[in-house]
Amino acid sequence: MKPSARTSSPHRPRLLTLLVALVPLLGGCSSGPGGAATGERAGPLAVPVTVAKVVAKDVPIQIRAIGNVQPYSSVTVKSQVKGQVAEVHFEEGQRVAHGDLLFTIDPRPFEAALRQAEANLARDLAEANNAKVEAGRRERLLAQGFVSRDEYDQAQTQAVSLEAAVRADRAAVENAKLELQYCYIRSLIDGRVGQILVHAGNIVKDNDTTLAVINQIRPVYVSFSVPEQDLPEIHRRATEQTLAVQAFIGKDEADPVAGDLSFIDNTVDTTTGTILLKGRFKNEDEALWPGQFVDVALILGVHRNAVVIPAAAVQTGQEGLYVFVVGSDMVATTKPVVVGASVGADIIVEQGLQPNETVVTDGQVRLAPNMKVEIKDAAAPSTPNSVPSA
Repeated sequence: MKPSARTSSPHRPRLLTLLVALVPLLGGCSSGPGGAATGERAGPLAVPVTVAKVVAKDVPIQIRAIGNVQPYSSVTVKSQVKGQVAEVHFEEGQRVAHGDLLFTIDPRPFEAALRQAEANLARDLAEANNAKVEAGRRERLLAQGFVSRDEYDQAQTQAVSLEAAVRADRAAVENAKLELQYCYIRSLIDGRVGQILVHAGNIVKDNDTTLAVINQIRPVYVSFSVPEQDLPEIHRRATEQTLAVQAFIGKDEADPVAGDLSFIDNTVDTTTGTILLKGRFKNEDEALWPGQFVDVALILGVHRNAVVIPAAAVQTGQEGLYVFVVGSDMVATTKPVVVGASVGADIIVEQGLQPNETVVTDGQVRLAPNMKVEIKDAAAPSTPNSVPSA
């Protein structure tokens, strides 16, 4: 009789024993990192952020604009006589003072013209003196009846004519002297001369060719335009005191050049809706250069104890502007804020914050309310940029 198919295999007990031994090993493989069970989750990671302290300080009430540096005065140097440039007496870019010799036009033709005019004067002066003596003699002879009235009149006319010629000769001498002086071209202002446009040896015409340009840059003007809406406030403040103007060269906000508002144009530009203003700067160190573009701040007053934060801390949400504030528990929460004027890289907060609170300035993209944060430089949290005083 054949054995049944259900008969137990002699290997089955050994297989069951192996499965029982593997059960503890499978349970161990289900553990999480560090031996913790899979069901136990690790805590949320802190978001790295950069922060700054809210500060209270005096900040200027200002209007910002882009300005252009202009010379206080500018002189185009030309020759007032025709001739050859004999000598150039300065270096390009040199500082010159009033009265310094710049160019010499060949003076020899003008010296000769002066000598000729002086000779004509001497000749006519001698003839005029002789005619005057002759007229006096004829007058005495007329009284004695030895000459006719016509001869007397002719002598008087000759004397008057030669006297007029002498006056004309004197004027010619003065003109010749003046033209000789024009051969020596001098600076009319203190300033800095530009490049030499005509070199020695060239022939120039009178009042035609520009020889050089001198710009006075001590002091100097900075012109800028502001919206016409600001004009009433500027006028009001300007009547109370002289308004300060600051010029910022490049990105240096910490060391502006100081000046005063010196000019408000008498009309608004209808094409742009702006009005032209000028600030006057002493510019003793010549930091400002004609043609240069600078950032300009017109200081209208001072906002005392203003609450200031970096502008980068302010975020825009569906309900308006807000900032992330970090508490002592290193948890970030949101606070709505009302902001005022910008002051360089900072901004004035009119409502919503108090001094010494800590706001997030970078890292808001990964941040949500009530999340833990990690300050990148906890030992020395950043503070807002310093604001130039009025």
